[in-house]
Amino acid sequence: MEARISNEFDAGFTWVVDEQMERASHAIADGGRCWLIDPVAWEPALERAAALGEPAGVIQLLDRHDRDSAAVARRLGVPLMRLPETLAGTPLQATRLIDRPWWHEVVLWWPEQELLIVPEAVGTARYFALGRPLGVHPFLRLTPPFSLRCFKPRHILVGHGPSLHDDAADALEQALQHARSDIPRGIAKLPSLLKRR
Repeated sequence: MEARISNEFDAGFTWVVDEQMERASHAIADGGRCWLIDPVAWEPALERAAALGEPAGVIQLLDRHDRDSAAVARRLGVPLMRLPETLAGTPLQATRLIDRPWWHEVVLWWPEQELLIVPEAVGTARYFALGRPLGVHPFLRLTPPFSLRCFKPRHILVGHGPSLHDDAADALEQALQHARSDIPRGIAKLPSLLKRR
């Protein structure tokens, strides 16, 4: 598997698998402890995460984002927190964003860092962003997750594509505002996106 460290920031780093889906995983640390978010088990990232602090948990934020979460949690001897309602002992606040029979998604907010983690509803991967810094998931464009407007992040970590650390709040607003109007552009770009597979 080919992957890369795509972003480093004060509280951790993001790694992205080099593939069409651009699966992204994150390591965040606070007070000498480290949490892995929706991890894909890429050895250089796991080694780097260990240097951030004592492993404290693996967090899965989307029902279908199993990825390597269970295996990584077993390997590290830490709990797997799947779709958590609360995260006691962490700086993170969990909020249920989507709760449908076919889609269950939790987002995390770290107030002190102004850091928002959204595993699926928005992303920076090409097929999400369509030329913008951030875009709404193609399946949610008709019903954008406007409840994300309650957050004003400096940083957005996503499940597909590199994390975003510049003008994140504005990028989020633009993604939500243009979700529906970008549908024709998304359809027009589909052939070129499929060619890159």
